[in-house]
Amino acid sequence: MTIRIVTDSTCDLPEAAVVAHNISVIPMMIQIGEQSFRDGVDISRRSFYECLPDCDPYPTTGAPGPDAFREVYTRLASEGATEILSIHIAASLSGVYDVARAAARSFTDVPVSVFDSRQVSLGIGFQAETAAKAAASGATLEQILELLKEQTARTHTAAVLDVFEYLQRSGRLNRAVAGLGAMLRFKPLLRIYNGEVKAESMRTRQGATQKLVEIMEEIGPLERVALLHSHAPALVEQLQQRAHSLLPLGEVFVVDITPVIGVHTGPGAVGFVGIAAKKG
Repeated sequence: MTIRIVTDSTCDLPEAAVVAHNISVIPMMIQIGEQSFRDGVDISRRSFYECLPDCDPYPTTGAPGPDAFREVYTRLASEGATEILSIHIAASLSGVYDVARAAARSFTDVPVSVFDSRQVSLGIGFQAETAAKAAASGATLEQILELLKEQTARTHTAAVLDVFEYLQRSGRLNRAVAGLGAMLRFKPLLRIYNGEVKAESMRTRQGATQKLVEIMEEIGPLERVALLHSHAPALVEQLQQRAHSLLPLGEVFVVDITPVIGVHTGPGAVGFVGIAAKKG
């Protein structure tokens, strides 16, 4: 029995982790004017964030077609996979999950199961890692799915955006709310848990960063953490320093989020994905 893991580029897993755990990543699509780019392949994070404020029309994002998924599933089957588990961005936030399901239904070489991560960024990436490690240790698909469901219930994402503007331009925020936020110079703080997004407004950057630390403390102790930013290394370093005592021992990923997410956050966002430690 050989179970292989597939995910999409919103997972934000560093390349070293993707290679180490033999995970296949399907790139999402970004449309900038007349040009289409494969997320994480055809455009660098730096060049994307530098051009984003001046893009007109504003970039759009989308899932690749079912053929892109079937191509990866076919390759994995030819490499000896007997089952495939495809883990994707929250279905409540994107149509990727539905595209993957359509591809899986039409793929007959080996069984393909599609899992809704109910998360974004390293919330997905940590799930893909967990699944790949469990598969390598000989766990069955049913056992892996139980691990993922349990981990999902302990995974929290929170991020502060610099301005409301990019959520508005990407179509992810009501125009009236965005206008009010811009007028009052609020910083939007978003929390994602179990597929649901909650938002609140913070008046200052310092207050927003402190709120992120308080959220970490609230859900802690933490088993695993990734610190996230969109072209804002100084801000994520500040968060890391403030939250130092709350971070678990071991590796903490610090990730410049992938452009397909950055379209919606804009530059200057900072946040974290945290997995709460098991109780008892």
